[in-house]
This record gives sequence, C-alpha cells and structure tokens, in this order.
Amino acid sequence: MTVRRLIVAITGASGAAYGVQLLRRLREEHDVESHLLLSAAGVLNAYQELDLKRGEVEALAHVVHSVNDIGATIASGSFATLGMVVAPCSMKTLAAIAHGFSDNLISRAADVCLKERRRLVLLPREAPLNLAHIRNMESVTLMGGVIFPPVPAFYHRPASIEEMVDHTVARVLDLFGITVETAPRWDGTIGAARA
Repeated sequence: MTVRRLIVAITGASGAAYGVQLLRRLREEHDVESHLLLSAAGVLNAYQELDLKRGEVEALAHVVHSVNDIGATIASGSFATLGMVVAPCSMKTLAAIAHGFSDNLISRAADVCLKERRRLVLLPREAPLNLAHIRNMESVTLMGGVIFPPVPAFYHRPASIEEMVDHTVARVLDLFGITVETAPRWDGTIGAARA
C-alpha cells in the first residue's frame, strides 16, 4: 500500500478544533500520513479552546515538524504530498502565503504546494474582513489555493459543535480525495418546498 501524505498546519486563529479534528480523522485513514506544523499561537489556542497541550496535539499526528525547521522534508517540492491544509488559518499566515513570505516552515510548505501545483486549502478564521484580508484571499486563489472559510452548514441539523466541525473537516478532506463517513451528504431538500 502506498502511503499518501497530507500536511496540516494549526495557526493562531480561533478554531483549533478544525485542525485537531483533521488530525483525528487522518489517524483513521490507514493510507494517509499526517505531517503536523503547530505555531506558537496555535499551541495557545489549542489550550485556550480545547484544553489540549502541545504534546497532546502532536500525538495525534504521524510526523511533527518544528515551525522553525526550514530544512524539513516538507520544505522541498521533491517530497511528495497530497498538499496542505491550514486549519485554522490566521490572517498573519494568510498574508505570508499570499505574498510568498516564507519566513517559517508553515509559509514555506504552503509556498511549495503552490509552486508544485498541489492542493493548498486555507480555513481563514476572522470576522469581519478588511480589504487586506480579502485581497490576500484573492491572491492565494489566483495562485491556485482554495479559501475554505469554516462556515457551518445546518441542512444536516447538527446537534453539537463537534458535528458542525466534523462536517467541515469531511468536506475539506473531500478536496484531497479522502472520504470519511462522519458527515452526511446533501441528499436534496425534504418536503419538496412545502411552506
């Protein structure tokens, strides 16, 4: 069996649950190897929002890279991956990616995905957006990246925050050809528009 690799970065925006749940779902996939990047602000948010310490988040990944290790495998296009997800994506990280400012391994790995034409998916978490945020999202989109704001869907009638997060995670993994059965699929409207 050939192992596929997916890079997951967790940065300092609110929404650490998205990155953590991605890692948990990837653990269930026997042919996908997760490569984790966890920023210092991402560590703070994981603890603030989920009561998870750095080591607990890192234990969910198959491989952990230091954000400062610019010589890591994932810094090179010759290291084959499916691509990268930044979940959540801070506006600082978005700006660095949009402008090719590879000052750490998160922005460098994202740059590698863009230059190698691999899938790059960013889950930006900020509201409201200013013009700089919107322009940075446009830049990443024009370079081939996917901007995927973690906006919850309600058609499947989620009963918990975890179900809302899981639905978003399943949709993100779909973009990489990884299918998880934790989120219901759209099956058309019920009741044929009875109002």
